[in-house]
Amino acid sequence: MEFRTLGRSGLYISEIAYGNWITHGSQVEQDAAIACVRTALDAGVTTFDTADVYAGTRAETVLAAALEGVRRADYELFTKVYFPVGRGRNARGLSRKHIFEGIDGSLRRLKTDYVDLYQAHRYDYETPLEETMLAFADVVRAGKALYIGVSEWRAEEIARAADLARELRVPLVSNQPQYSMLWRVIETEVIPASVEAGLGQIVFSPIAQGVLTGKYKPGQPAPAGSRATDEKGGADFVKRFLRDDVLTRVQQLAPLADQAGLTPAQLAVAWVLQNPNVSAAIIGASRPEQVTENVAASGVRLDADLLKAIDDALDPVVERDPGLTRSPRTRP
Repeated sequence: MEFRTLGRSGLYISEIAYGNWITHGSQVEQDAAIACVRTALDAGVTTFDTADVYAGTRAETVLAAALEGVRRADYELFTKVYFPVGRGRNARGLSRKHIFEGIDGSLRRLKTDYVDLYQAHRYDYETPLEETMLAFADVVRAGKALYIGVSEWRAEEIARAADLARELRVPLVSNQPQYSMLWRVIETEVIPASVEAGLGQIVFSPIAQGVLTGKYKPGQPAPAGSRATDEKGGADFVKRFLRDDVLTRVQQLAPLADQAGLTPAQLAVAWVLQNPNVSAAIIGASRPEQVTENVAASGVRLDADLLKAIDDALDPVVERDPGLTRSPRTRP
């Protein structure tokens, strides 16, 4: 496992992070989730990402169980706040009230005194940014989080938050966007703004929810048990990639992966890690062998000819529109 600093901070994280967005507490049973986390630890992963909203707060509880007995100083724990975790009007968003209640709930479920990174899961247009940033700063000063980050924020939102973070002297160090060979919407605006502000990217869905493995074939039904058949949330997210024109292009990646001595999944994870602003790629898993496969992408260097061949294969179906980075205009 190789390690990178998170943005311009001094915090080193494993360049492969383990995330439990859809799997823990919903898609897989707790024993399987724990086995995946233990496999990740054995492979050298030290960075674990979750959120209060995942599986209706159950994902944080499962992750805590999976990390039980591991010395707290030996791993980095990330979580997020914004989406609803209750029925009340204030049980969502980035108000001072919800941030304070959110961090206490997450710490209780995660069975820890602090998280290494506390992230704004989306931008909250109903709360003044000054209120949000001051609340995050106070969470840090209370010792409940060491650093703060954002997720799926637009370039101009990152720049404004960075200005406030400097005034408040609070370490804003990361953005967590979707990023893959097929989804490159952060490249033209978000990444330059992040470089300017000193933020690193912790990217999710580097395999495009499994599409870049090549297991989805054009003109054929989705394999049984795949993310595309998961009605608990996975199917809605992956369907944007399940067009025949996309799947046909993705099939062209298999020989390129073979040429590099990689599986298609490893090629996809390695590809996002070639971007110097990426601090880590988040992988998820429902089986330990998926963890083992994807972790092998750490340290892989892809040469210029291979990168060009990937671009040539996928370019007509790559999504690049920066306007697709967005948060809800009103709280969910």
